[in-house]
Amino acid sequence: MSTETLILDGNTVAGAIKQSLETRIARLAEHGITPCLATILVGDDPSSATYVRMKGNACKRLGMQSVRIELPASTTTDQLLEEIHKLNADPLVHGILLQHPVPHHIDERAAFDAIAIEKDVDGVTTLGFAQNAFGFANYPSCTPAAILAILQHYNLPMEGKHAVVIGRSPILGKPVSLMLLNANATVTTCHSKTANLEEIVRQADIVVAAVGKPKFVQGSWIKAGAVVIDAGYNKGNIGDVDYEACLPNASAITPVPAGVGPVTIATLLKHTVDAAERQINL
Repeated sequence: MSTETLILDGNTVAGAIKQSLETRIARLAEHGITPCLATILVGDDPSSATYVRMKGNACKRLGMQSVRIELPASTTTDQLLEEIHKLNADPLVHGILLQHPVPHHIDERAAFDAIAIEKDVDGVTTLGFAQNAFGFANYPSCTPAAILAILQHYNLPMEGKHAVVIGRSPILGKPVSLMLLNANATVTTCHSKTANLEEIVRQADIVVAAVGKPKFVQGSWIKAGAVVIDAGYNKGNIGDVDYEACLPNASAITPVPAGVGPVTIATLLKHTVDAAERQINL
């Protein structure tokens, strides 16, 4: 292991974000408001259930409220939309998170876009994506926002750097590409159809792996001094980056677990507090 490689500890970054929220939550309490995140889980996918439980526990630890809506896998799109509309209309709910993925028979995009923009704390709506592209989203997608928070926390420059993003999903690859572009990086977005992927990655000053394949990014792909951000999470606590192989060349790297994941949850909590403050123009 290289002693010079900076390990980007997500728990440290998440802790700083949560600490900054404590006084804001106390201030909201003085106005009789408890920030509230509503989570919707459709079906019985064990991984999704774990993620929802983690988010609820994180809320409770900070003195926030968590409302869990659990729906059977047989739920129709219309039934899901009805639940979302109820939460939109509830003034005590400040943020809404629909756990991805939903069962295949549900129109997930219609469900995401039914979430009111002022409660879209996970940055999943089409309007939220567009606002993020223009650089003024109140709540960009949480994992992309977490990635930028890590880079900023460790004072890793983005301006003028060549960032290569591997993945183009609408809630990770595409929005993080846009956010890096807005931070004045030069961005190449790669995907499963990209030719000569390894050669492109070797040119990167910043590599963001968001492809959903365990240990996909190889050590030989990383040029000396590159910053490696692993946004993947696969079965067995394995990221999208071959961590041990990439470590010697990287100047900084996120581990999995304890990298991007904790910061994503902290960002979700921050967005919910932001939404509660905006509700009363605080």
